[in-house]
Formats: sequence, structure tokens, C-alpha cells
Amino acid sequence: MSAPETAAPALKEIFNTERLQHIATEMSAVYPAFKAKAFLKHANDGLAELSVMQRMARVSESLHAVLPLDYEDSLDVLRELAPRLNSGFVSMFLPNYVASYGSHAFDTSMEALKYFTTFGSSEFAIRHFLRSDLERSLERMHDWTQDENHHIRRLASEGSRPRLPWSFRLEAVQADPQLAAGILDRLKADESLYVRKSVANHLNDVTKVHPESVLDTIEGWSLENKHTAWIAKHALRSLIKQGDLRALTVIGAGGKPEVELLDVKIEPAVVRLGEAITLSFVVKSTVAEEQRLVIDYAIDYVKANGGVSGKVFKLKTVVLPGFGSVVVGRRQVIKDFTTRKHFAGGHGVKVMVNGEVVAATAFNIIAG
Repeated sequence: MSAPETAAPALKEIFNTERLQHIATEMSAVYPAFKAKAFLKHANDGLAELSVMQRMARVSESLHAVLPLDYEDSLDVLRELAPRLNSGFVSMFLPNYVASYGSHAFDTSMEALKYFTTFGSSEFAIRHFLRSDLERSLERMHDWTQDENHHIRRLASEGSRPRLPWSFRLEAVQADPQLAAGILDRLKADESLYVRKSVANHLNDVTKVHPESVLDTIEGWSLENKHTAWIAKHALRSLIKQGDLRALTVIGAGGKPEVELLDVKIEPAVVRLGEAITLSFVVKSTVAEEQRLVIDYAIDYVKANGGVSGKVFKLKTVVLPGFGSVVVGRRQVIKDFTTRKHFAGGHGVKVMVNGEVVAATAFNIIAG
């Protein structure tokens, strides 16, 4: 008999009692007068009910509660602690400490965030300074774009994202993306993939509110640099999925697709929740010229009220030779997520090439 499947531990368990003990042990090593028992009592109080971000904040609060030092001296101790921690994510309580207790010491706090980000990330903490002192914070982050360390360069882009997940929105940057545009321009050809992903995600955030601004920016870039071209493609991914002609043109797929689709099918045509469907078809060129094609598909999900809500999924981007063909397929498990619930009924499926719907099919979800 096979062993029963066990659920993965909740993300918040990264700050469990064992991890708190690790932090206390390492703090005692760098600061022998550390009140470890008092720290652990404070940090463990009600821990089970706290989310991962609340637990991270609790560690900062607990350190502040037991450290008898002023802010600058506390930072000296925490700087020694940083390289001793056994998790990059856990180390994010250090910049959280800066955000919570360092607003009065801008220059000292900026240097601390710059240092701590090399061990995990200061992306959440820097946003508190952006909200309270936008101009000075952006100026400092602009300087960070030239740093030799890619963690610090990334912080300039990631920390200024208008819609950073797990954090509050930066209303000023969301309203005027040009405020952070100089940071992104300096990083648009960065050699680090870590940094380029952040720049692309920042720009993709902006497309949710100001798509034309992002398109204007990217159309003004030279995409001959492979790093810049990579950022452009990934920054425009949401617009590309929506079939935006300007976005498709940027990546060389703005032309009308001269193709026909053959053998379009979904198997099986009827499924229950937890089962999988396989979409497959052949894309065949009908012209002699080479074509760059972005191939996607959309499912019209049935909602609880009987209406439908469409979601686009990426398939592939291909360069199709004249009169050539390519077989395309995708298997997808039909299961519930926190962001999507499935309901019984017919679900339409559309295949799109360069933003145009070129074929349609359907499958049925049944109860049981």
C-alpha cells in the first residue's frame, strides 16, 4: 500500500517555533546579552493564528521589544545577524524592522535596506519610505540601478512596482508611472535575469492601468539588445494575451494570421472536476511567406449565476515557414483554485492566433 499523500506545509510555517529558536540562538551568538526567552515568549504568543506576513512582522516587533539598544545600535547587531540566518525569506524581517522603526533616520535606513536586500529582499520595506517620502526614496533607488550587486539593482525596480503582490499599492506611482520610468530605463538591458524579470513585472503592472504609456515606452526602445527584447516581450504579456495589436506588433506578430486550423479537438469532451482535458490542433500556413505567430487559447468558464467569464492561456510562439505546419497541444486539469471555482455546464474554448479567434470548440463539466 502506498503512503498517503500529505499536504505541503503552509507557507506561514517558514516562521514556526523551530525557526524562532534559530533566530534566538543566532541573536545570542552575535549579542550575548540578548534576552532569548523573552523574545521567544513574545514571538510565539498567538503564532498559530498569524499569516506569514504577520509572523514576519511579529519577529521584528519581538526583537524591538527585548533589545535595550537605540535604533542605530540595534541595526549594528542585526547586520551581524543577517548572514547567519538559514533562509532568505526569513531574513526579510530585518528590512521590516527598518520600515517599522527607522522612519526618523532616512539615510541610515536606506543603507540598511540596501544591505539587507542582499540576503533576501527589502522590496516590502522600501515601500513604506516611498509612501512617506517619495521623492527622496526614488532618488536613492535611481542610484541603486548602477550598483554592482544585482539584488540591489532589482530592489530599485521591484520595490517601486505599483502593484507588488502581498503589499499595498503605491498610489502615486500607479497614477503616474513616469515617476519610476527613469529607474526602469536604466535597467532595460540589465544582464541579470533576476533584474529583468522585475523590470518586466513592473511594466506589466503598469499595463493594467496605463497600457498606452508602456507601449509608448517600449516602442521607443531599441529591441536589438536581446535583454531589452526579453523584457519587452514579458512586460507586454497581459496585452499580448488580450490580442492588443500594438503589443503583438512589438514582438513581430502583429500581422493578420494567414493560417487554417485542422483537427481541432478536446478529449474527452465530458469531464468531472479533477479530471483533465487535452486540446490539440494543427496550425497550417496558407501563404508562401514566413510568419511569426502567437498562439493562445481561451476558456469561457461558467459562473455560479450561469454567465461566463473568459480566461486566456498561453500556448506558444512560433515562426512558421511558408506553407508549413505545426502540431499544438495542451493538457489541463480541471480543478478548483482559490481564484477560480468550476461549475457544471458547457465551456466554450477559442483558439487565437495573433489575437484573432480562428477556431472554436467546447467541453462539458458534469457534477459528480
